[in-house]
Amino acid sequence: MAAASSEPVSPANTTVGWIGTGVMGQSMCSHLIKAGYTVTVFTRTKSKAESLLSLGAHWADSPNSLASKSDVVFSIVGYPSDVRHVILHPTSGVLSGLRSGGVLIDMTTSDPSLAVEIHSAATAASCSSLDAPVSGGDRGARLGSLSIFAGGDEAVTTRVTPLLNHLGRVYYMGGPGKGQFCKLANQVTIASTMVGLCEGLIYASKAGLDLTNYLSAISTGAAGSKSLDLYGNRILNRDFEAGFYVNHFVKDLGICLRECQNMGLALPGLALAQQLYLSLKAHGEGDLGTQALVLALERLNNISLKTESSNIKEE
Repeated sequence: MAAASSEPVSPANTTVGWIGTGVMGQSMCSHLIKAGYTVTVFTRTKSKAESLLSLGAHWADSPNSLASKSDVVFSIVGYPSDVRHVILHPTSGVLSGLRSGGVLIDMTTSDPSLAVEIHSAATAASCSSLDAPVSGGDRGARLGSLSIFAGGDEAVTTRVTPLLNHLGRVYYMGGPGKGQFCKLANQVTIASTMVGLCEGLIYASKAGLDLTNYLSAISTGAAGSKSLDLYGNRILNRDFEAGFYVNHFVKDLGICLRECQNMGLALPGLALAQQLYLSLKAHGEGDLGTQALVLALERLNNISLKTESSNIKEE
């Protein structure tokens, strides 16, 4: 592989493995196929990889088999337990099949301590690993405009940046685990921003404002945000399809809170957001997108954005 030399990574000298074809992973992997890379894919349900196979990807029946055919292996799965299984399982995991000099890039949002453990295991196997979670949602994945937070060896990050550039913009954050810490800080920021977006809509609705006009009015001022741009109109259109699942966000915020306990930090906004998102799970709404937070606030206030503005009469 080119990453083991000074030769730049390219489709001519680097084969790629991809594990995980969910909302994000499928779009991300497609960019590498379209860029000309030979890509082998694995996912627990083969039917979920059919669109990638139709683009020319090859199929592997295990992470081990996939890794044996790949110079660089990407993973983007659901939970830390999934990461541990697909990477560290002694017989079927990636590191049991990756050749010496291979690179593993885990893009799942996961525990920083697990990223450090994987880095140590990869080093022992004469391989390299990066923790490189991403931000930008389903839209960023489709457009190849994700923010990629890389932790691990800087030289390895530099060598694989030509690959990562097809997915978005790379930010090197430091040693093993630092990519995960950056993503968790990102989630802390998003959580409180989403609470503010939804509470603002609830307030504006109760005040009788036209919500489309309201969003337009605040979007170019200090209240403007990426969350507003991505999710404001989805909320108004009652479009709660997942660009990022509530279930996965609850997982991320739970990791954040555990890290806060380890650090001795008190982040009350994070704790409040976690409770609101847990209430969505309790109502069976865990497979909706994070913008569904508005449903929890509607229930708290016994109103619906669909009807409240129309019920306000001019005095």
